[in-house]
Amino acid sequence: MTDNWPTIALRARYVFPVDGPPIDGGTVTIRGSKIVAVGAPVAGIAVRDLGDVAILPGLVNAHTHLEFSDLSAPVGRHGMPLPEWIGQVVAHRRAATTDAPAAISLGLRESLACGTTTLGEIATGDAQQIASCYADSPISSVVFRESIAPRADRVPAAIAEAEQFLFSVPASTNLQSALSPHAPYTVHPRLLEGMLDVARRFEAPLAMHLAESREELELLECGTGPFRAMLERLNAWDATAEARYPRILNYLQRLSTAPRALVIHGNYLSAVEIDFLAERANRMAVVYCPRTHAFFGHDAYPLSDMLAAGLHMALGTDSRASNPDLSLLEEMRFVAERHASIAPAKILELGTLGGARALGLSSQIGSLTGGKLANLAIVGPLAGKSRDPHESLLAPGTSVLESWIQGRLAGDAAPPL
Repeated sequence: MTDNWPTIALRARYVFPVDGPPIDGGTVTIRGSKIVAVGAPVAGIAVRDLGDVAILPGLVNAHTHLEFSDLSAPVGRHGMPLPEWIGQVVAHRRAATTDAPAAISLGLRESLACGTTTLGEIATGDAQQIASCYADSPISSVVFRESIAPRADRVPAAIAEAEQFLFSVPASTNLQSALSPHAPYTVHPRLLEGMLDVARRFEAPLAMHLAESREELELLECGTGPFRAMLERLNAWDATAEARYPRILNYLQRLSTAPRALVIHGNYLSAVEIDFLAERANRMAVVYCPRTHAFFGHDAYPLSDMLAAGLHMALGTDSRASNPDLSLLEEMRFVAERHASIAPAKILELGTLGGARALGLSSQIGSLTGGKLANLAIVGPLAGKSRDPHESLLAPGTSVLESWIQGRLAGDAAPPL
């Protein structure tokens, strides 16, 4: 039992609570699986000094696809159109020599080594396969089972599979089941309505790829373009008017009826759509995947405008099919380089508490706060002094040195004495 583990205290050059300012020379005290104090050491508790490093909350990767974690490099080429890339991804999936559970296991190990302690994962396997993939990992995951049915005749089977998934995944402390209607070009409105009904009955969150590319907007607005050609090749094109909504806003309006909804990417949201999401920030969030966004050469991401409007934002790595690795620290560093107007403290929040809020887990994780789970990322070495300690944290050369989950050092049966 974790409650029987000894109380331990970790000191670092900086402690970043996230819900408060950095603490110079701060200490995090842990009893069992929980944080009991942050800041000054607790009397009578021996302190382990970690040296010239930072203690952060465990990182929260709010969007990824771990089934592609066997890839050593992204699929395709920089700047390629999304429909063309999807074709190459489908070809990779069909030709893969590594089975999905093995690839997911690789991704879980890489994520943990990168300081990620919580994932928002998109999965395509059946319930038993998914549960077995996560059983041996200490990482907490909200697993969104992906559903696809671009034509009405495929909808009933897809809804039944989604419902069966929620029925079948066993409840556990590190696995929560959720649903993901994939994207407007693969999800008939009847499928979206059916999945919303299932999600409301099970109190399950939903995640959907939306406003990801200009080709997607062309399909919705005009019924033309590369996505239509792709669907026709796959015998998945439905030419009827009811096969898709004309605007992203229509999808957002439907998703707003879910218990919780994550909009994945949101690269081309209009001002009206941004305002709509801002007004519903308590239940809807947008997950920005910075390096994947750059891989496709999209227009500059309006992160400053979205934050200023009051959107609830989080960060994700997406998959190794469009990203060189699964490091959320590198995503935060990339944001700092590309979005100079955004305070480094806000960037750290996006990769921790922002992701926790998006997944509905902020009462348990996302900040170094008494009573929350002792999920930590130890980052260093910190070179020199900076006006803002967050700048030292995100400077080139820092890396994750240790990951802690529920009071234990990753890989240990119990925390060190």
